[in-house]
Order: sequence, then C-alpha cells, then structure tokens
Amino acid sequence: MQILFVPFLTDTQNGYSRVRLCAQARAIENECYVAISGCVGNLPRVQNMDINYAQSAVFTPSDFQFPTNAVKAEATANTEMVLIADVDLSLLKELHEHGSVQVLKDRRTDLYEVNLKKAAKKALNKSLGKPKKASMDNDPEHIPPVIVVAN
Repeated sequence: MQILFVPFLTDTQNGYSRVRLCAQARAIENECYVAISGCVGNLPRVQNMDINYAQSAVFTPSDFQFPTNAVKAEATANTEMVLIADVDLSLLKELHEHGSVQVLKDRRTDLYEVNLKKAAKKALNKSLGKPKKASMDNDPEHIPPVIVVAN
C-alpha cells in the first residue's frame, strides 16, 4: 500500500482528533502516505448533521526522507477548501529498503508465522492475476490480508 485514503465525518474537535491521530499512526506503522478528507460546515435539512468539524491533511511516514512532523500538507481547520499535495512514491520504496526502521525486514518470523486462509489466498491471487500456486508470503513489497498465529 502506498496511499491510504480516509474520508471522515466528525461533528466535534474531539472526534476529529481521534481520526487525525489514528491516521498519523497508520502512516507511521504502514510506512505509507495517508490522506484524510472530512466534511466541514453544515448540512441543511439533514437531521442531526447541523455542523461538522474537519481539517483535511496528508500524512507521511516518520523518517529522514519526510517532513520532521510527518505532515506533508494540511488545510485550514474547519474551512471549506481544496488541499493539493505532491507525494513522491519513490521515497516509500527507498524507505522500505534503507529506512531507519525497516518494518518488513525486521519481522520476527521465529515468533510467529503468516497464514492465509484458502478463500483469501484464492481471492488475492485472482485480484493480482497470479497463478493459484504463487506464493507471496516472503515478498516484502506485498502485505496480504493475514492471520497471525503465535507459535
């Protein structure tokens, strides 16, 4: 995954803070860009949607190649506007290969193993156009839906 898009609707600043902090955590944990986009203002004639609170933003992983605060761009809080940010996807590949924290390479395979259920593996191979017997378990560029089993 290179970019995770997170549309959201929150009516309070507390709700927005939960979305923002969790999105920043996903950018760091998954070493990807995360773009959050929320609704601001009011929705007339919609029950219980009198007012919304949001601030759209694009978050980055937290490493040397990226901004020190891990924020690529952000809109003005609670203001209707368009946010445009250029992201460099090649930086993600560099991060995965030479970053200060190498999440995929530092996996403790002596403590757990990754197993796909048969239905998930079949669906994954179909979506990727791979033959049924293709194994992607050791491919560090691909993280399939998994079940983690402790030994």
